[in-house]
Amino acid sequence: MSTLEIRDLQVSVNTGEEDKSILAGVNLTVRSGETHAIMGPNGSGKSTLAYSIAGHPKYTITGGSVLLDGEDVLEMTVDERARAGLFLAMQYPVEVPGVSVSNFLRTAKTAIDGEAPKLRTWVKDLQKAMSDLEMDPEFATRSVNEGFSGGEKKRHEIMQLELLKPKMAILDETDSGLDIDALRIVSEGINRVKENNDLGVLLITHYTRILRYVKPDFVHVFVAGKIVEEGGPELAEQLEAEGYDRYVKGAGAAKVGA
Repeated sequence: MSTLEIRDLQVSVNTGEEDKSILAGVNLTVRSGETHAIMGPNGSGKSTLAYSIAGHPKYTITGGSVLLDGEDVLEMTVDERARAGLFLAMQYPVEVPGVSVSNFLRTAKTAIDGEAPKLRTWVKDLQKAMSDLEMDPEFATRSVNEGFSGGEKKRHEIMQLELLKPKMAILDETDSGLDIDALRIVSEGINRVKENNDLGVLLITHYTRILRYVKPDFVHVFVAGKIVEEGGPELAEQLEAEGYDRYVKGAGAAKVGA
């Protein structure tokens, strides 16, 4: 059983002219086997939360803490966070020309486990992961994300998730740019990893469509850099019907009152 604890997390970013506060005190606990959906309007700070936990240098932690099984994540380098069991699926995965998918994945697996996987076992695991995600076997020889469609990039992210077996996965708008078939395949992959590895999931999304496949245990409304309401799956349906307007207005009123 693993636990990711986010306590009063405050984050700013340098715009070139000033340090702008983005996260205004985020509190959240994710445990093994749980799926937490973070929903909110554009610009609310959802992706900032994801990248700050992962260690993106663009963001400056100005307060609060992030603990994984009691260990201070914020004191770790990016690679140490990965080895500790954190995983980030990016909204916009980057291209890595000249590095094949198979080499990239085996190198990452070796770095995280501290030893190279046995080749015969690795090839079998890689082939199964591609098959489960309905990917052409030739995909393994292609350069990472170079010329990939949106669906291929997101499937590759989930393939990493399957093979690297982290404790906690932060999925930043994994449903972005997916058609119906790709959404189903990617969602099935998330559910498969969660079931097989007791994975904790922090799923960032605007829409409920992925939540019809990946059922959340908890839904958090994220506005103006913090969580303003929490509930169960029914809250996502309410957001789908009503939108975020009342929360955005509430946050604006709170700032005026402050």
